[in-house]
This record gives sequence, C-alpha cells and structure tokens, in this order.
Amino acid sequence: MKALFDIVSQTCSKSVTNAYSTSFSLATKMLAPSIRQDIYNIYGFVRFADEIVDSFHDYDKSTLFANFETEMEYGLKHKISLNPIINSFQHTVAEYDIDRALIDSFMDSMRLDLTKSDYLTEDEYKQYIYGSADVVGLMCLKVFVKGDHKQYEELKESAMSLGSAFQKVNFLRDLKDDFEGLSRTYFPNTNLNALDEASKATIIKDIEEDFAKGYKGILLLPTDAKFGVFMAYRYYNRLLKKLQKTPAMEIKNTRIRVPNYEKFGLLTRSYVKYQLKLVK
Repeated sequence: MKALFDIVSQTCSKSVTNAYSTSFSLATKMLAPSIRQDIYNIYGFVRFADEIVDSFHDYDKSTLFANFETEMEYGLKHKISLNPIINSFQHTVAEYDIDRALIDSFMDSMRLDLTKSDYLTEDEYKQYIYGSADVVGLMCLKVFVKGDHKQYEELKESAMSLGSAFQKVNFLRDLKDDFEGLSRTYFPNTNLNALDEASKATIIKDIEEDFAKGYKGILLLPTDAKFGVFMAYRYYNRLLKKLQKTPAMEIKNTRIRVPNYEKFGLLTRSYVKYQLKLVK
C-alpha cells in the first residue's frame, strides 16, 4: 500500500531531522502537529543534498548528486520515489504547491559546492545564500501559511532575511570546517587566514540586520508556526552572541556551539516569553 510507504517515508524524514540537528529538531517540535511533518520532509531533503556535497569525501560526489537529482525529478513528476526522503518531500511540494524555481535554486547552490571554493564578489555570495538558505525559508513559509498566496507574498521578504541570517551564522560558526576541511570561503573580501575583529564585526552587523528584518515576519506568522520559528530565531541569536564574544582568531580555530543544556534552558525561557505575549 502506498499509504504505508508514505508513513515509512515520513518517519525517515523525521529521523533524519532528529539525527542531524538537535536545534532544528527542537524548534520543529514546537510547531503545530498539522505542519510539523511537512517541515521534517523539507529538512530531510535539503539535509541529504547538503550531505552529498559536504561529507561523502570517499565517494564520487558528482555522480551521487546527479543520481539524487534524477530521483528527485522522477519523484516530483510521478508523485512517488523509492527514496523515502524524496518521496516525503514530493508529497509536501505537491500539497503546498511549492514553486519549482525554489527547488531548482537550491539544487544550483548545492551543485556549486561540488566545484566552487571561493565567493569573491558580493553578488556571488548573495546568490549562493539565496539558493542554499533563502529558498528553504520560502519552502517552509509555504507550509506555515498553508499555501495562502497573499500571506506568503506579505511574509516573503522577512522569511528570506531570516534564512540568510541562519545561513550566515552557520558560515561564521563553521569557519574552521569550511576553510580547512572543505577549502571553502563564503565571505567575500575577507582574509580568513588573518580574520580580525573589524572583519568579524562587519559580518555580525550584517547578520543582525537580517535578524531584525526576519523578526518582524515572525510576529505576523500564523499561530501554528510562530513559536517554532521564534524558537529557531532565539537559538541562532544565542549562537550569534557567543560568536560575537569569541575572539576572531578563536572562531577560525574552533567550532563554537550552544550546549544542549543551554538549548533546553532557552526553550523554557522562550516559552515563558511567548505565553506572556512578550513576543511583539
């Protein structure tokens, strides 16, 4: 039965989310049950694509990515895939009429990671972030507003800003792994061999501006989505504050984290703020 296979597929997407990201998994659990699974479905898909280009160093990444893309094309066209992650993703794409252009932009950015190491101009940097993060925020927004086109258009810019903020925090946090492990440099006009406080401050100011724009959209989200997105915002803001307090050269040499006990404490305080209607 296809229905049983769909359940198995969705369970796989949820398992991927829980295994790969404690913070995202925690925030997703704060969404209403009516939309939670679809966010798992989106995350599972983007996580697998990202893992191919970032992690599978002992394998032919280009072939793996091409095969994944072929399976995706088949799944989207025929509404089924024997890859359970793609099968659950295609269901969400169809259910909420997610724009194919968003998926294509995401795959284009992931494909760049197979060959491109440096982002030398602001335009290259912004285009990569749009495809790797902004469009993921827009896919999730489609679910949050349950396909309402008018509400989607009203919140589109803030969702993109929040996606950009999350991705830039990831770039700053993962500076060591990206630079030393993958030989990648995302921040343009920044010498990562000698990252200084001025350069770090410029990056953080840019992220803070994205967060400010993104927060305005959080306040306008439907109730089903608001607290979960607010929780993700709070987590990434906390991570940014830790990065801000960390010396620039230390960021380059270590990966800054928010420990699990802090995440759960943050959840408690965020819930209190939300219930007291201090999120405004």
